[in-house]
Amino acid sequence: MDIEGKVAVITGGASGLGHATARMIVDHGGKVALLDRNIELAREAAGQLGDAARAFAVDVRSAESAETAIGEVMDTFGAIHIDVNCAGIGPPGRTVGRDGPLSLDAFNFVLQVNLVGTFNTLRLCAARMQENTPGNDDGERGVIINTASVAAFEGQVGQAAYSASKGGVVGMTLPIARDLARAGVRVCTIAPGIFGTPMLFGAPPSLRETLAEMTLFPKRLGEASEFALLAKQIVENPYLNGETIRLDAGIRMQAR
Repeated sequence: MDIEGKVAVITGGASGLGHATARMIVDHGGKVALLDRNIELAREAAGQLGDAARAFAVDVRSAESAETAIGEVMDTFGAIHIDVNCAGIGPPGRTVGRDGPLSLDAFNFVLQVNLVGTFNTLRLCAARMQENTPGNDDGERGVIINTASVAAFEGQVGQAAYSASKGGVVGMTLPIARDLARAGVRVCTIAPGIFGTPMLFGAPPSLRETLAEMTLFPKRLGEASEFALLAKQIVENPYLNGETIRLDAGIRMQAR
């Protein structure tokens, strides 16, 4: 799909991987709807991107909130061609810690944001995408990109909830691609390794250095622009579908 003139919905678009992807879309002639729970931050981010960007408040866990946001996107831009789901959280918590078993509410909250929130948004975007006029001879109408994590495959100590949520994103990628094939909508997932995002910058520097040392090459944190570059390649390559792609400098996470 050619990005120029297309409309992208990006959850978690106010910062980190989502914002870098939004910038890439705008730089290549597209328009972006930044969906974020922090509407003030989203408006600030949209302002940095210019007239091609708009901010919309959303709680991805809520069907009503997502339906309202997607409706507002359609009213503003008239179509949705690309959906990139970057909204996510990763609070640690051992199955049984010093204070007893992990709160079921805490476990469920991570799944609601990372897994249910991803599906909630993509289902609504896909319904709009199938109304698009095909953009090529293959009948392509849309592209969905989800964000998982290498923790889906090698979760560390304290990542039971996070790994379960990201494993769910990986697991639903192929069946959703199969569901949407007849509509001409492709679905792929990116599984990032250790990236320099606001979530990771909240961790101690020593932890970031330890994680970077686990990579094969290059020995550093991933950059948000590199996530955006892969998103661009997925959008533009019509033969990529139903796949989860690791973007991790060859890292294989250790237990801790």
